[in-house]
Amino acid sequence: MPEPITIQFGDLVRASFLDRPNRFIVRCVLHTSGEKVEAHLADPGRLKELLLPGAVLYLRSADNPARKTQWSASLVLAPDGVTLVSLQSTMANNLARKALEQGAIDELADWTLRRAEYTHGKSRYDFYLEKGARGRMLLEVKSCTLVEDGIAMFPDAITTRGTRHVQTLVQHLEAGEFETAVLFVVQRADGEGFSPAKHIDPAFAKALKDASDKGVKLLAYNAVVDKTGITWGRKLHIDFS
Repeated sequence: MPEPITIQFGDLVRASFLDRPNRFIVRCVLHTSGEKVEAHLADPGRLKELLLPGAVLYLRSADNPARKTQWSASLVLAPDGVTLVSLQSTMANNLARKALEQGAIDELADWTLRRAEYTHGKSRYDFYLEKGARGRMLLEVKSCTLVEDGIAMFPDAITTRGTRHVQTLVQHLEAGEFETAVLFVVQRADGEGFSPAKHIDPAFAKALKDASDKGVKLLAYNAVVDKTGITWGRKLHIDFS
C-alpha cells in the first residue's frame, strides 16, 4: 500500500463563528479565552451552508506580526457535527500537486508535472503536464466545499471566471495545442459523487458539460479531513443529470 498523501495543519485553536463582515474576514470567539478575534478566510466562496452562527471553526495563528489579522481560518465543522471541511482554497492545489507528483491520480498517472502556475497567452493555468515527447496538458484545479445529500457540487456561487476558464480549455483543445483537464478537489470526506451546481450557476454547469462532450477530461476526488491534516481521498463519479 502506498503512503497516504497528507498535508499537516499544525496547531489549531477552536473558536465559534460570529459573522463575516466581508469575503475574506470572519469574526469569531476563541473557546480558550472568550476573546473576540478576526481571522483571514482564504476561501472566497459563499459558504452559507457552513458559516452558520455558532459554527465551530479551527484557527491557525499567523507567524507574521505585521499582518492585519493574526489568525487564519483553517477548518469548519459542518452542521452534521461530524464532518470537518477545509476552508483553505489553496490547499486543493497543494494536495493535487502532491497527488500528481506521486502518481495518485490514475487518469493522469502517465503524465509528468512540469510546472505550476503556467502562463500561456493571456491566461494562467494551475498545472502544465507532459507525456512523452509531444503530449502537453493544461490542468485547472477547483476547490469544492459544498456537499448536499452526499453529492459534492461546484460552484457555491456564480463564477464567471470559472466558466471562462472552462471555455478557454475547450479552445486550446480544439486548436490542437494541448490536452486539457479540470480536477475538482472536494475538501471534505462526505462527498460520494460530484455534480456541477446548475441550480446555483447554470452557465458554469452548461460550460462544463459542453467541455466534457468536446473532450476536456473531468476528474473529481474527495479528501479526508481531521484536526491534524488533509489526506488525498478517492475518485468520485461525475453526474450531469
